[in-house]
Formats: sequence, C-alpha cells, structure tokens
Amino acid sequence: MTSRVLIAGILGAIAMFIWSTIAHVVLPLGEAGISQIPNEAPVIAAMQSSIGDKDGLYFYPWVDPKDPNMMQKSAELLKTNPSGLLLYHPAGHGKTDMMPLLVQEFVKQLIIALIAAWLLSMTVIATFVNRVVFVTAIGVAMALSTNASYWIWYGFPLDYTLAYMLIEVVEMLFAGVAIAWWFGRKPA
Repeated sequence: MTSRVLIAGILGAIAMFIWSTIAHVVLPLGEAGISQIPNEAPVIAAMQSSIGDKDGLYFYPWVDPKDPNMMQKSAELLKTNPSGLLLYHPAGHGKTDMMPLLVQEFVKQLIIALIAAWLLSMTVIATFVNRVVFVTAIGVAMALSTNASYWIWYGFPLDYTLAYMLIEVVEMLFAGVAIAWWFGRKPA
C-alpha cells in the first residue's frame, strides 16, 4: 500500500468518524427505530430467569434448522407466537467505557476507508466529483448488504433500516470527499 493510499484512507476515516459522531450525538439517526420495552422490569426478570448468564443472539420462536419440517413448523408457530431476535447480555456484561468502543469504531472506519482509497487508486477516474461518487457508491453497496437484509429477513424496523443506511452512505460521502481531495493533489 502506497503512502498516498494510506494518507487518503486515514483522512477518509477521520471524515467518517466526524460524520458518524454527528449522526449519533447531534442528530436522532442513531436512535431511529429503537424503543423501550413497555413494562420492562418483568421482561428483564423473565429473561434473567430463562437465559441467565448465557450471552448471545436469540431467534424466536425456535425451530431446529436440521428438522426436515422446519419451514412448516416455523410457519405454524409464526401464526400464533410473536417472533424476533433478542440480543442478550447478562448483568455485568455491559460496556460502560466508551473509549475502547470509539477506538474500535475508528479502526473499522479506517479499514473501510483504506479499502475505498485502494480501490479508487486502481481506477483512472480523473475528476473530483467522480472520485467522490465512486467512494459513495461503495457506501451504498455497504449499506444495502447488511441493513436491507436485516429488514427483509428479520423484520428490522424500516425507520431503523433507512436511518442506518443513510448514516453509512453519508459516512462514505464524507470519506469520498476527503479521499478524492487527497488524490486530486499533485504528488510532490
């Protein structure tokens, strides 16, 4: 990886981090589609009683995927039972120190921005606007690849899905501006 790509990736990651901070701290995008459980205390007590200390992601109602009649059984259960995903962490597992989480988020954004800068470096895109569009298009693909699938398959709320897709696309737009600007500079 050249220093040109490395610097472009770092600038892109910084731009992404600034936007995602704005999206989650200043704007309501990070909270879209997330609600408090009504009458939360008995639900938490039931989860602690049933799940205990077993950290995990739970799908319900559960039907064994190896069961040859899984699709039929699942369809029947869905007619009479609620369904969903439950991300569960036992007491004491919550992450209260934000700094390691912010560092991990920045490292993730750095990897994405480095990939975008590397891909852009292999093109012959000459104009600033087209370089920005190229990087932003990577963001559209990223946003669709997970968020849309979670909405389609798991029923994630549409407002949550759209908000997180917007966050990711705008992150890549910000990264694209930074990366395109750096690549537009004349090498020394």
